Formats: sequence, C-alpha cells, structure tokens
Amino acid sequence: MSAEKPLPNYGGQAVIEGVLMRGTRTYSIAVRIPDRSILIETQDFGSAHRARWLRVPFLRGLLVLWESLVIGIRALTFSANAQAEEESERLEGTSLTLTLLGAIAIALFGFLLLPAGAAVLLQRILGITDLASIVIEGAIRLSLLIGYVWSIGRMPEIERVYGYHGAEHMTIHAFEAGAPLTPESIRTFPREHPRCGTAFLLTVALLSILLFSLLGPLPLLARLASRIVFIPVLASLAYEYIRFTARFSDRAWAKLLMWPNLALQRLTTRSPSLGMLEVAVASFEAMRRREDEFEVPG
Repeated sequence: MSAEKPLPNYGGQAVIEGVLMRGTRTYSIAVRIPDRSILIETQDFGSAHRARWLRVPFLRGLLVLWESLVIGIRALTFSANAQAEEESERLEGTSLTLTLLGAIAIALFGFLLLPAGAAVLLQRILGITDLASIVIEGAIRLSLLIGYVWSIGRMPEIERVYGYHGAEHMTIHAFEAGAPLTPESIRTFPREHPRCGTAFLLTVALLSILLFSLLGPLPLLARLASRIVFIPVLASLAYEYIRFTARFSDRAWAKLLMWPNLALQRLTTRSPSLGMLEVAVASFEAMRRREDEFEVPG
C-alpha cells in the first residue's frame, strides 16, 4: 500500500471584508461586497514559483516573503476597491503607489530603525553594555509589535479584519482535520494556527535579538544599516523556524516553542460570524477548484 499523500501547507490572510486563501500554485480572494454577495477572484502564481532552486531551505523563505508581500498588497487593494461605491474612492495609480510606499517606510522605521536608535540612546545615557543594548532593542521592537496589533484591534474596522483572520485559520484547521467545510462545522475549530503571519513577525522580533548580538558593537549608522541589510536573513530564519515547529506541532517541545506565537494570535484574531466563515469557505473552495485543475492532465 502506498503512503498517504501529505496535505498541502495551505495558508492565507485576512483582507477588508474578506479572506485570501493561498494554495501551492494558485490563490483566491473572496470579499463580501456592499450588496452582501461574495466577489471572488482567482489568480495563478508565476512560473518562477515552481523553480527548483527556490525550494532550497532559506532561499524559499525569501520567495515566500516576496510573494506574500506582492500578493498581500494585491489582495488588500482588490478588497478595498470592492467596497468602493464611487469610482473616485478606488485605490489605483499614483494614490496607490504613495500609500504603499508610505506604509513600507513607516514599517521599516517603526519596527526596525526606531528600536535600534532608541537602544543606542539609552546605552549612552545609562552606560549599559552592548549586549544589554541589543536586548533592550529587541524588547522595544517586541513591545511595539504587541502594542500595535492590540491598539489597532480596538478599531471597529480592524476588529472585523481580525474576525476574518480567525475565519481563515479555522477553515484551514477544518480542512486539515478532514471536517466538513461548512460554517457550522468550522466554528468549532481554534482560531490560532502555527503557520500564521503574526507568528512570523513575532519570530523575527525574537530572532533579531540573537542575530544582532552576534554582530557585536557597531556605530549608530552601521547599526541602523545592518537592521535593513539583514532583513532577508531574518526572514529566512523565521520562515524555517516556523516551518520546522509546525511540522512537529503534535510534540510537547514544539508546542512549548509555538506557545508565544499562538498567544500573540489571541490579539490578531476574533471569533468570526457565520457570514465571515462563509466568505472564508468560498475563498478556500475557489482556490481548491483551481488547484484541482492543475492535477488533471491537459
């Protein structure tokens, strides 16, 4: 008897009033639009996604990071425009470019450069060691991450996005458990998942303490530059770490390692309504239908 084929590592993300579901060769976005119907768009990954050298450990993390960024931006733009009732409200062209560049600049400054600069300032004021300065930098970075996801989660619009985030996780859990993909069945599953993007950010924040401590003492400008230059390294390490712990998620030691990531997801997910779960299922099933087409010989 042949071994049972392992399940694909499906993933996704929440968008505005909707869910993106990512397969192995395609992805789908389902959005609840103002007339209460569900709008769905399905796209295939490019040929570069199937290049063998991009399956190599650590290199594949960079591919996933880049694809997630590009697809995530595309999905958020699609979902935002789906809610627009007037053409003038749509995000496109110059307004979209400026919005994206502004968001990336704020993220780089707030999450990477601000903690490094603040730690250097505290080191000069308090006279602490270089190692203590790096630990403080990591603590500031972690505090900013937790404070950010908690504070924006209090906004009604983001709270709904967090609800769709929970719906995405619960739907994937139901699929992996072989349960019926109905809102009533899915609502019994947990809203935290070990392969979550929130887990990725927390892992980056924690690994940054270890990695940057190995660089040793650096002047301020070199320290700030290193935080940008080493983004690919941190991303690769974080991806492999999450992939590894998720593979052994049923082991006690892996559950211990995953606990911080799952705990943070309590802040970035909410219990979804049946309507949100319906959207998540629509996205997942559209993605699966397209994935199945690749399995049929042409």
